[in-house]
Amino acid sequence: MDEDKKPGQPSAIAGERQFESLLWGSRLLVMLAVIPSLLGATVLFLIGTADIIKVVIDTVVYYLGGGTQDIHDTVVPSVILAVDIYLVAIVLLIFGSGVYRLFVSPIDQAESHATSHPFNVNSFDQLKDKIARVVILAVIIEFFRAVVDIRFQTPLDAIYLAVSVLALAASLFLMNHAHRKFDH
Repeated sequence: MDEDKKPGQPSAIAGERQFESLLWGSRLLVMLAVIPSLLGATVLFLIGTADIIKVVIDTVVYYLGGGTQDIHDTVVPSVILAVDIYLVAIVLLIFGSGVYRLFVSPIDQAESHATSHPFNVNSFDQLKDKIARVVILAVIIEFFRAVVDIRFQTPLDAIYLAVSVLALAASLFLMNHAHRKFDH
């Protein structure tokens, strides 16, 4: 006789336990999101690194090898794009590790670090907050990349840029203020 089952108990309890066991095991389905997230992050880190290496090579060729193609218009946007790619890779890492920690198991190495470490999340809200911060930083980098390419046609264009920068700064201030309030 099953040691969990007492005489006179309906067999439905055994079925319930099996179903609950199945439900508990289903948490491992999140690995279908975790593993591709880590693979995607790896690919993006490689792409960002290859882009930076290309910028370095182009710069060396231009200054030491007598390159003919002017790099001044392409270096800063290329580096900014690589940083943007790195940030998306970081989002994937935080997402993958956070989902793993929430559903499968705490990450032992992360447990020895401060609770503010990106891999230490205790709830979906914390995971969303950490991902949102990196995404906002990526949006700021993308804004910076767009600003680098701007060619002002009228003084009004400069005013629009100033207002955009002011709005971005204000939103960062408010986000940081809200985060400090949330932490205390």
